[in-house]
Amino acid sequence: MNQKTSKRTHSNKSNYHHGDLRSALINEATQILKESGVEGLSLRKLADKAGVSRTAPYHHFKDKNQLLCTIAEQGFERWQSDAELIFNRDDITAQQKYRVFFHGYIQYAADNPELYDLMFGRTIWKQNSATQALKDVAFPSFQHQVEMTKKWQRQGIMPSNENTLRLSQVTWGTMHGIARLLIDGIYADRTHIDEMCDCAVNLFTRQLSISDEVD
Repeated sequence: MNQKTSKRTHSNKSNYHHGDLRSALINEATQILKESGVEGLSLRKLADKAGVSRTAPYHHFKDKNQLLCTIAEQGFERWQSDAELIFNRDDITAQQKYRVFFHGYIQYAADNPELYDLMFGRTIWKQNSATQALKDVAFPSFQHQVEMTKKWQRQGIMPSNENTLRLSQVTWGTMHGIARLLIDGIYADRTHIDEMCDCAVNLFTRQLSISDEVD
């Protein structure tokens, strides 16, 4: 390391508080993931990009897997926050909320393909390497989908004669399938998002008048 780099690294290190450094590392890692994918992310590269010593990331993440799980965890939290904003709106009907929710999910995946891959892909889940912190946010995310599906069935928006769990799996599976088609670039692209989402929502719901809806 030359003298100029050493001074820059020392300066950056001195400007970070403990909590600030962890947040900065996660933000930097998320950007690397977006630009280079999982394969392009390493704790060593992360340290270099953040301008800290190569041992600094290990004070916050024991290995790359824990870092990836933390990024995925924040991905779930961001989506759940977006979904809550939709469900808490009082200017649209319940059926419109479902439509906006469906569109929002697909748009989130299309805007964050590498993050979406990490949240739902093989890198973490097929390797059975999810941290408890990630499980604690990922599993309730689906449970919330089940609860909302039950509510939509009660409101008459979705078919009440279907098993709630299976209907939740099928509707989320459809969203996930559309997201994967877009991310992989197979048979679909971003110009198809609105029409695909509307088609799926129309299949899963029935048209209601405002007077038909139940709070």
